Amino acid sequence: FPAAPASGPIYVTTRNDDLAGVVAATPPERRQDLVFLQNGMLGEFLEEQGLPDATQVLLYLAVAKLGEPPIDGITDTNPDGLTTAKGRWAEAFRARLAGGGLTCHVKQGDEYTKAMLEKHVWICAFMVTGALHGGVTVGEVESAHASQLRALVDELCAAGEAALGVRLEPGAFERLAAYGRSVAHFPTAVKEFEWRNGWFHKISQRALAEGRPDPLPLHTAALQELGVVKEGARV
Repeated sequence: FPAAPASGPIYVTTRNDDLAGVVAATPPERRQDLVFLQNGMLGEFLEEQGLPDATQVLLYLAVAKLGEPPIDGITDTNPDGLTTAKGRWAEAFRARLAGGGLTCHVKQGDEYTKAMLEKHVWICAFMVTGALHGGVTVGEVESAHASQLRALVDELCAAGEAALGVRLEPGAFERLAAYGRSVAHFPTAVKEFEWRNGWFHKISQRALAEGRPDPLPLHTAALQELGVVKEGARV
């Protein structure tokens, strides 16, 4: 591991399944400098790694192809951008993006949790809905399958709010749909299940195990139709 610099943010841009190896390869005294930029719910993983207060970034940033300028997470519902960071190096990350003309908010506590839930719902809902229609683009999901998308977004938001103990601001679907329009060219597919849709599926499984109705019937049915989970399967 490099001896210099001895302090400062260490940006982690690997796939989620490689995160444990990254943490293990980082000297214990530098692990609080790790900045996690992954999609998905990382809370349980970070707790297990002894990094509950690690810097995290909800990155609303896209590059269509090599050499093209980045697309910032600025939409007609969020003209000040959507990218959000929390933790020790959040301000440093905001300054880095600002240097490139890009936006970033710094939030803590429940405000960050709400932003995290919205980002998680976006990727889970858009990817599943698109996959159900053969892997159409994000833009096609938003324009051609809006009613199906809205029902799934509403379901995921409600379950996520209950699980995390927060309440999203009104207009979540409109905000997520607007971001979908801004990255309309993106393809859809269900990936990194454990970190993404698997988080919601565990909510379903816990409810069923306790004798309660599945709070996410649309989501569960979609995963079963896609063959991602089998009926009655546990994760």
